[in-house]
Amino acid sequence: MKSSLNLQLGQTLTMTPQLQQAIRLLQLSTLELQLEVQQALESNPMLELAEDATTGDGAPETETAPGPETEAPAPDQAGEHESWDSADYGGNSGQRNDPDDRDPFENQAGAGGGLHEHLLWQLHLSPLNDADRRIGAALIDSINADGYLETDLESLQETLGGETEVGIDEIEAVLHWIQQCDPLGVGARNLRECLLIQLHSLPPETPERDAALRVAEHGMDHLARHDFKGLQRELGLTEAELARALERIRTLNPRPGSQISDQPPEYVTPDVYVRRDSGGWRVDLNPEIAPRIRINSLYAGMVRRVSDARDSAFMRNQLQEARWFLKSLHSRNDTLLRVARAIVERQTGFLEQGDVAMQPLILRDIAEALGMHESTISRVTTQKYMHTPRGVFEFKYFFSSHVGTRDGGECSATAIRAMIRKLISEEPPDRPMSDSRLAQVLSDRGINVARRTVAKYREAMNLPPSSERRQLV
Repeated sequence: MKSSLNLQLGQTLTMTPQLQQAIRLLQLSTLELQLEVQQALESNPMLELAEDATTGDGAPETETAPGPETEAPAPDQAGEHESWDSADYGGNSGQRNDPDDRDPFENQAGAGGGLHEHLLWQLHLSPLNDADRRIGAALIDSINADGYLETDLESLQETLGGETEVGIDEIEAVLHWIQQCDPLGVGARNLRECLLIQLHSLPPETPERDAALRVAEHGMDHLARHDFKGLQRELGLTEAELARALERIRTLNPRPGSQISDQPPEYVTPDVYVRRDSGGWRVDLNPEIAPRIRINSLYAGMVRRVSDARDSAFMRNQLQEARWFLKSLHSRNDTLLRVARAIVERQTGFLEQGDVAMQPLILRDIAEALGMHESTISRVTTQKYMHTPRGVFEFKYFFSSHVGTRDGGECSATAIRAMIRKLISEEPPDRPMSDSRLAQVLSDRGINVARRTVAKYREAMNLPPSSERRQLV
């Protein structure tokens, strides 16, 4: 085979380190971005925290002259890099308050703790003796996240058996004490006992307390079957009396343990703020999403004065990486703001009227409007949050599929779910609408949606079927 050299022209896409960094920063959440900025500050001496404030629209301010205590940048730092060197990003200067200065009650609330820890804390504060506390700890260990006792007392008796025999009556007594702890009803062995514990704790003069006690004591099987007529006959109550008793029972908590979560609360920091002004809806970046950083002008000015070639190369590389990092941050903020404004422009109906006015929107719509790729829009809308007058929402919340309407238009799935939720909330309690009826009502409004689609949307909102929504009035 004869070998030869050929010249061929072509275009290829090269994934440069700068582009990789920009893409990675784009998909980071606010918390991840803060960690990334902190790591950059620790690893690159050319970066420093800035104490200047950013402008209202999220664009970085630039320094027009070096500060009195810093040296002017070297000549090669001027020109196209000048704005990057003096730019600062984010809004938090990185100052931290001393933990000891915080409210101790705030620290305790933030520390969280699960149901078991909450019950054990009450157990240790109780006047019970050591033997009863040992029984109480075993009982608490057998309580699930909903607050119910999962182990029978005989099994617990065997577990507690040792040199000193523990009687069932002793375990019952400690269990009764636990059931009066907070949250009330915890430690119950079934739903009936849970409701009875909560009802017995009500003052005797509480309206419908006695009737509700009779229903919980003798009518749970009828309630499970929604057999209200049979329940009336068995308890000798009128329809109005039974309705009021059931209303009292609905005020109780069937899962008392759920009031105390094992997971600490998760807080969301919005990336953008949406507010209304005289000219319409305004979108601004949150200045607190990351510490403000900039090029350290003192170190940057030392680059040309370093005599050692190896040290000079190291400092130049660090300076170049710092510039790339600042430029990637600026690109991230700019893209985030453009996408947020495009979303708000298309979802003004939601901001003014709520879910029922949500417009159909897909990633491609925003990508085409901004001249970006769908994958870029996907990265921007993941784990990014928007603070609006109606609450804080992830960017992805504003995207939904559509269903055709009778006049050839489109209605978003979010708007349809809101309509279904509103129809169910307004239906007669004794005559709830079936999925077929809901589909018919939507069809009368010009929205073509199948019964199976209605059922899917209803289940996604955790709304029970009509057979379970029927109530006695």
